[in-house]
Amino acid sequence: MNAIIIDDDESSSEVLSQLIRQVDKIKLIGTFRSGTDALTILNTGEVNLVFLDVEMPEMNGLEFLSSLETRPEIIVTTSHKKYAVEAFDYDVIDYLIKPITLPRFVKAVIRAQKSFEKALAIAISVPKNIQYFFVKSDFTMKKVLVQDTLWIESIGDYVKIHTLAKDYLLHITLKSIENKLPANKFARVHRSYIVQLDNVKNIQEATIFLMNDERIPLGPNYKEGLTQKLNFIS
Repeated sequence: MNAIIIDDDESSSEVLSQLIRQVDKIKLIGTFRSGTDALTILNTGEVNLVFLDVEMPEMNGLEFLSSLETRPEIIVTTSHKKYAVEAFDYDVIDYLIKPITLPRFVKAVIRAQKSFEKALAIAISVPKNIQYFFVKSDFTMKKVLVQDTLWIESIGDYVKIHTLAKDYLLHITLKSIENKLPANKFARVHRSYIVQLDNVKNIQEATIFLMNDERIPLGPNYKEGLTQKLNFIS
């Protein structure tokens, strides 16, 4: 995995660099003092893992994280526990409290590697022409047609899939389910929402109207990706 460090504290960056050198399968390709400094390399798609400090001037780590349209695996590093709940709302892999020990660091990296490998395998195996998927409901595997899916939303530690027939509540992250869906049929439009593209009726500023007149918020960082998938002509 290609990794970068985003931390405004030079000594903290050096500690992380030393830890990375002690772990196989991770290559450090950059160290940055702020999120904006790291944007160029993040936009290349070469970065698989980010060690992200929370407390930084101008824009803190979580604010920067919320600005990213697509995200690699994220391991948050900080001196405080108070940001943990908010951090996991962004589907971060782990939350490391400084000073970071090698055993705890290795545990976080293993989690990141497993998540990365799983996402890679899913991206390779999911066909674009998929017409349905299965969900577990009441101890039964239920078939859900893509065309009947309206939207998917994150609710705490759960995801609710809204369909024409009924809703399904699953114990899974939005990021995980996004990786399992065909990218040409679904789009992440907000940190908490995914929509089925055929059910998008129109878009007005920061609101998406679905065919059933349901309104879904459109996050500013997801607008460009959505318009590209909808073959938007200006």
